[in-house]
Amino acid sequence: MTVYIVGAGPGDPELLTLKALKLIREADVILYDELIGDDIKELLKKESRAMLVDVGKRSGKHRKKQEEINRLLVEYGRKHEKVVRLKGGDPFVFGRGGEEIEILAENKIEFEVVPGITSAIAVPAYAGIPVTHRRFDPALIFITGKQERERLNWDALARLNATIVMLMGVSSLKENAERLIKHGKSPDTPVAVIEKGTTEKQRVIKGKLSDIAEIAEREKVEAPAIIIIGEVVEVHETVRDYLRNLRTP
Repeated sequence: MTVYIVGAGPGDPELLTLKALKLIREADVILYDELIGDDIKELLKKESRAMLVDVGKRSGKHRKKQEEINRLLVEYGRKHEKVVRLKGGDPFVFGRGGEEIEILAENKIEFEVVPGITSAIAVPAYAGIPVTHRRFDPALIFITGKQERERLNWDALARLNATIVMLMGVSSLKENAERLIKHGKSPDTPVAVIEKGTTEKQRVIKGKLSDIAEIAEREKVEAPAIIIIGEVVEVHETVRDYLRNLRTP
């Protein structure tokens, strides 16, 4: 009996790994997140014989709390041969996969982790924004927009010459942009917000750190979205007309 902690990638079913698809087809039970996206949900219905358990979580709309998900993983892990915990992106990039493997280990349940393509890299790539580029900032930082326990050193973050990729940051975009400016980040820093990246509903909204929150509000941007803060955003304008997988107007 094994529980597989599987990354589903950023939303495009063609970005699922071969191993993820194999386990989807073989699983007895699949506990899946909201953020796997509608296309992956449809694939589950077509490709899987498993019992499907929706444990989706999105800001303010939790079907299951993390404690309940942990309990279900242990319960199903003890009863079934193959249990898949299907998570959006990569399980270990702001996905609470680390917490889940700790629970499994504490309960002496064998597990395997199957990495997924994280949206932090894939979504900007689909929009023609390289998260690293020799001409721009020499460092890359991933952060979450949800700072529930205020552990970020905003002063250090704002002053570091690094591209910042923010996940789960739509609802706190205004607050976080103001924090970065307050701590020394230039208000003119280019910012892109990519909504529903790698799907047919993908949109790219651009602005500056000083006005991106206002623009995003005006454009009614919704989660899920990836926020890229840095000069690399400028590449989008140069390449967009020649990028075949760019799905923005």
